Amino acid sequence: MPYYPEIRTLGDIARFHGAKRPDSTAFVFEKRSTSYHQFNENTNQVANGLIGEGLPRQSRVAVMGKNSDWYYELLIGNAKADLVTVGINWRLAPPEVAWILNDAEAKVLFVGPEFVSVYESIKPELKTVQKVIVLADQHDRYPTYEQWRNAQSNNDPDVDVNPRDVAVQMYTSGTTGLPKGVQVSHSAFYALNEIAEKCGEPEEEWTVWTDQDVSLNIMPNFHIGGTGWALIGMYAGAKNVVLSEFTPGGALQAIRDFGISKLFIVPAAMQFMLADPSCADTDFSRLKYIVYGASPIPLPLLKRAMDVFKCGFIQLYGMTETIGIGTYLPAEDHDPEGNPRMRSAGKTRAGVEIAIKDDQGKCVPTGVIGEICINSPANMIGYWKRDDATASTLIDGWIHTGDAGFMDEHGYVFVQDRIKDMIVSGGENVYPAEVESALFGMEGIADVAVIGVPDDKWGEAVKACVVLKPGYTLTPEAVVAFARERIAGFKVPKTVDFIEMLPRNPSGKILKRELRAPYWAGRDRQVN
Repeated sequence: MPYYPEIRTLGDIARFHGAKRPDSTAFVFEKRSTSYHQFNENTNQVANGLIGEGLPRQSRVAVMGKNSDWYYELLIGNAKADLVTVGINWRLAPPEVAWILNDAEAKVLFVGPEFVSVYESIKPELKTVQKVIVLADQHDRYPTYEQWRNAQSNNDPDVDVNPRDVAVQMYTSGTTGLPKGVQVSHSAFYALNEIAEKCGEPEEEWTVWTDQDVSLNIMPNFHIGGTGWALIGMYAGAKNVVLSEFTPGGALQAIRDFGISKLFIVPAAMQFMLADPSCADTDFSRLKYIVYGASPIPLPLLKRAMDVFKCGFIQLYGMTETIGIGTYLPAEDHDPEGNPRMRSAGKTRAGVEIAIKDDQGKCVPTGVIGEICINSPANMIGYWKRDDATASTLIDGWIHTGDAGFMDEHGYVFVQDRIKDMIVSGGENVYPAEVESALFGMEGIADVAVIGVPDDKWGEAVKACVVLKPGYTLTPEAVVAFARERIAGFKVPKTVDFIEMLPRNPSGKILKRELRAPYWAGRDRQVN
């Protein structure tokens, strides 16, 4: 990865490349193509527009819409004005969206046209939103993005932004059912580039980016996998092709049309691409690397992918709190015949420390299972307005991941289980407490526990284990329908089991490990 000392904040990305490669393409989205010069001017307009709205520095600006080039204009424009971008997961149910907007104290909301109805349904509940701008060419009730942006000055706002200021606030699921706002600074996104440069770390091929690279951005921008990946391409001055959302046919079409050289996806998406009929007619000769995360790649999928894509594969392990940075599994460790390292999450890069700690916070010996902890300049500042959660997660600079694992003698990390009660399904984090809270309100349910079970497509699937009140009869379909009205679709149980009682210890805690055991029997690890 190149290192540009001139880039100290996210806003500097547009300034630097707008001057260095003004005519090079920054973004391609549908029929729009934006040069780095135009991108720099557009982000100036965004910054000046929001300053003109009277927003104090470090105010939260929310964006709820599918991927587009405009999201990146807002991200960098906010950064230039020292404002914080809050991406809203548009797959959430309206009550969840309202909670995040209120928790973030968002002053301005940019909303995609397809989600205006969501905003209007929760408008009476919103406490801080002062202005709504629709991400569309025209709208009959609200100002539109282009009209608003183009009315602003394109001069640099010249706001002195501290690299340690918060740039992005991303919401993750919470153990109590309430999402937590992860605060990420400007410097977190590029600090490792500086460390690698200063320590003279030899560049590995997959980390080398040039302005000839073409990056495909298909993961949702409200996730670190979407925003983080896009910022890598922007920092390098690459061409960034943006799709509004992932579809296998759309991803393959982009590879054919634009000669994509690098992309980031989750293994489930990779599987969908391979199954798409157009895959057979796609030229992958420009594709250098597929970077993936959220779960390891199953060996049969790797074999098929290596045969078809004929490129390198890199696994990344991390979490939103570490902006996705933790360990990586190099391309050379991806063996289609299998090897012990294929079961690992890989090793660290310069500037990142991994420690395996016991419940007293002490490091355990090599090969002993403990909690995986990450110390990195990319770690979050903390959770927004959640000092208690910050104190239990970020301890003396170390992020406690909630994952249980061990490190071998070569520094490779092996994830074995989760300490935190969390399910990862298709790259989305689901805390059972959220689902359980929703289901407890259903007439006829006396008790419920939600667990993750293996799933060939999604890695893990959400399962609800339900105890009925005496005299009640429910169907799995009814339970699923009840949940779907209250929580996001990806959190809704895929299956429902009715059982007589939940296993509990003497203090009353549900023994979820016992519930999970039959489904995970015979597997090397208890998570996917």
